[in-house]
Amino acid sequence: MPTIIDHAPGAPCWVELSTTDVESATKFYGEVIGWTDFEVAGEDMGFYTIPKVDGANVAGMATQQDAEKQMGVPPHWNTYISVTSADESATKAKELGATVVVEPFDVMDLGRMAVLIDPAGAAISLWEPKLSPGAGVMREVGAVAWNELDVQDAESAKQFYTSLFGWSVNEHKEPVHYTEWLLDGQSVGGMLTITPDMGEIPPNWQVFFEVPDTDDAVATAKKAGGQVFVEPMDVPAGRFAVLADPQGAVFSVIKSTER
Repeated sequence: MPTIIDHAPGAPCWVELSTTDVESATKFYGEVIGWTDFEVAGEDMGFYTIPKVDGANVAGMATQQDAEKQMGVPPHWNTYISVTSADESATKAKELGATVVVEPFDVMDLGRMAVLIDPAGAAISLWEPKLSPGAGVMREVGAVAWNELDVQDAESAKQFYTSLFGWSVNEHKEPVHYTEWLLDGQSVGGMLTITPDMGEIPPNWQVFFEVPDTDDAVATAKKAGGQVFVEPMDVPAGRFAVLADPQGAVFSVIKSTER
């Protein structure tokens, strides 16, 4: 598979797990997603762990910051969007009603990032690439297949993301109301409107990982101590399930129809 060398501004480019136990997460996701190759940084970098597929980076796993723990933020997956300037995008996000919870800062010489809470209440990160563009492979088995915003206030989210990243939308009415995010006419993600019958779901960016078999991945997750929030089900895009790892971080697995 070809390695991605850059991501267009406005495209999802990276996902990162913030967890209380990187070692446990490495074992769990290795079994569920099928990761066998990991690059682990030294203690000075908090043992930051990067799973790889065919030698290409697909995600990051980091120890949760003390500030997050003190605020009661549970372990979670973060989605990063590639931008030309983290500073300019953060400033524009504020003007559009977002809260910048982590101001732009340099991640060594790899890139510059910031973390926002959008007007609908979901967290999203900005990534201005320098030496690291982000994921080297996407939409392949073992890599991120999809990024989905789940919110109650879909109209607020549409106004914000179309203005900040230049996205357009494609609305789908069946089988549920679903919004597809488009960048220059290409699909880059989606948005699901949270309805009361879905229960208490906080606004969030959901990360989907491509797997060879959704049912097998769910069975493995259960044996490895994970939780299942949505059992395997078929949708037009494929067969997916929503899970949580043993530390509580929620994620999804999918075998895409196109595969």
